[in-house]
Amino acid sequence: MRQRALGSQGLRVTEQGLGCMGMSFAYSGGDDEESVATIRRALDLGVTFLDTADMYGPWTNERLVGRALAGRRDEVVLATKFGNEVDEEGNLAGRVNGRPEYLRSAVDASLRRLGVDHIDLYYQHRVDPDVPIEETWGALSELVQQGKVSYLGISEAAPESIREAHATHPVTAVQTEYSLFSRDPEDNGVLDTCRELGIGFVAYSPLGRGFLSGRIRSVEDLPADDYRHGSPRFQGENFRRNLDVVDRVHELAARKGVSASQLALAWVLAQGEDVVTIPGTKRRQYLEENVGATEVTLTAEDLEGIERIAPRGVAAGERYDERGMRTVHL
Repeated sequence: MRQRALGSQGLRVTEQGLGCMGMSFAYSGGDDEESVATIRRALDLGVTFLDTADMYGPWTNERLVGRALAGRRDEVVLATKFGNEVDEEGNLAGRVNGRPEYLRSAVDASLRRLGVDHIDLYYQHRVDPDVPIEETWGALSELVQQGKVSYLGISEAAPESIREAHATHPVTAVQTEYSLFSRDPEDNGVLDTCRELGIGFVAYSPLGRGFLSGRIRSVEDLPADDYRHGSPRFQGENFRRNLDVVDRVHELAARKGVSASQLALAWVLAQGEDVVTIPGTKRRQYLEENVGATEVTLTAEDLEGIERIAPRGVAAGERYDERGMRTVHL
């Protein structure tokens, strides 16, 4: 698996990582044994950039990742996140917390759950509008000095927040949703800001929460407790319009002899050497399909064809519900 520089502080990661959230959170049908096997298979395939967060579960995903990494810690670049507040009983509090005292306790708890002595990349998961970002990042910088964390990142932040954080301590990575269905970073200044400041870009949900795989043909294909039932892009007329786009992506992929997932992932990787992807899956079968995307080369003609069927703004519906949208791009 090829590696790419993530930021300008020296971190290198595999161009495709593994998002572990869905193994424990938001998507139903989890199987811990299969998830552990999927993580270990990822390492065998050379996928060594793993992404989790304390809120996934909450807490259970970090524990699962830690279990899977037992005896193999040195092979991995491990990323986790704090900021979506989890209370002492392990419940999501429904608010963002960027207070220094909160993050200090959060990192220690993540270290214990993961069973590691340091975190390679520690993200502020969401920006707290009530805490100056300099305060949060001043405390994060102390964690680097203490050796608990090696590099720092921020997720779903606006350009000004990225600049303020970077002025306090170098930002290694910005993580934001980015796919053929979510091209906001091209328009809102986030990608340009990252490139100006030498910050790496980590694309999460590069398959549009599974939509771009082509395997979801109706809302009934989703389990009753799947969070996508509340996602605007999976509802009503939006679903039908988005499925039309997916079908065209699938047709283009078939002509190239690859799957729709592989075409969509290859497109994200083709957007720049400073971009890496972290597609999520909890099954080895789909992991291996996703890894195949790293061997797909898109020609100029391919990229033009993709642009015709999936231009900016093609997706119908917001990427989160109203409450979720209030927490992004702050």
